[in-house]
Amino acid sequence: MTIGQAAIGRIFREEYGRSLASLIGVFDDIDAAEDAVQEAFALALIKWPAEGLPPNPGGWITVTARNRAIDRLRRQTRERHLLGDVTLLTPDREPEEKDPVPDDRLKLIFTCCHPALSAEAQVALTLRLLGGLSTDEVARSFLVTEPAMAQRLVRAKRKIKAASIPYRIPADDELPGRLPPVLAVIYLIYTTGLSGPGERGLCAEAIRLARILATLMPGEAEVAGLLALLLLIESRRAARTRPDGSLILLGDQDRRQWDRSLIAEGQAIVRRCLLHDRPGPYQLQAAVNAVHADAPTTAHTDWPQIITLYDHLYALAPTPVVALNRAIAIAEVHGPATALTLIDQLDLDHYYPFHAARADLLRRLDRHSEAATAYQCAADLAPAGPERDFLTRGGR
Repeated sequence: MTIGQAAIGRIFREEYGRSLASLIGVFDDIDAAEDAVQEAFALALIKWPAEGLPPNPGGWITVTARNRAIDRLRRQTRERHLLGDVTLLTPDREPEEKDPVPDDRLKLIFTCCHPALSAEAQVALTLRLLGGLSTDEVARSFLVTEPAMAQRLVRAKRKIKAASIPYRIPADDELPGRLPPVLAVIYLIYTTGLSGPGERGLCAEAIRLARILATLMPGEAEVAGLLALLLLIESRRAARTRPDGSLILLGDQDRRQWDRSLIAEGQAIVRRCLLHDRPGPYQLQAAVNAVHADAPTTAHTDWPQIITLYDHLYALAPTPVVALNRAIAIAEVHGPATALTLIDQLDLDHYYPFHAARADLLRRLDRHSEAATAYQCAADLAPAGPERDFLTRGGR
């Protein structure tokens, strides 16, 4: 099977976190692991187009990277004890699938989300190491320059090394306190995959990590809430774009294309969350999506219930983003003018969904010139992909 460079790039993006986490577990050195995986990528760009795709591309990447790292140690280091440890491995054998708990990538997430690191560093490092995003792509997510993000990532990795932050899943009594940034990062990995072109692997990876975490922490309702949220959003993927890749808004989607098995699983988890009676932000967002999943059409959506859920969510997390989503729901009950008044009070000038929502409301109010300006603002801020294309076309 022949394969092009773009396809190789997609495979590497999907397998990057798995391979990197595995190598960090072996070498206990993030930089060495990153260099080895990059070398494996460079070799794949040469070998795969000529020789065809290996039967297990992920295993090939991990084994090749591990062998490259071992070769480098043999050439460059005299630390015989480290080399001795590494050669105890069987580098020619492809790694087998491990039991889902524990998982190397989950260990890496908890390492990246250690409280010694700032919240921004936690997210940036996880996107770089687990999501396989380039430094430039991570920089664009944070609206900073690539050199600034590169320095931030270097500082974070140095801090992990200097503080001897352990590469492990925390003990049971530490888990609840370490959980919020981990959930935030998994959700961000999913949304990055949802908005980026050709990044479906990130979405699958986020769901897989959420499933593992739910297995690891069955009593944490917010973990279950996050998993339900991701499943319910994922259920709409097939209806979200046309064959040419262009975006279809929720209200215009063919709901027969929604994945009913994912909806059933997500809604069942939401119902179980209700039994905990400890609603949190992810559970409430999952409940909003469960309401959408129940409706046969947009007109039949229980918008008052969605507004009530957003009221609860805003009470827990009074952020401008929650206020924006609440205002969008209010538009369906009280009209676009009321919603526009609420939205115009928000300080979200650098957030493209804010401009997109304004544009839609202005269009519905027949204020077409202002709508066009708002669509352009949204398009300028949106990441490349179907959403930016949709906004560039003025919401068509």
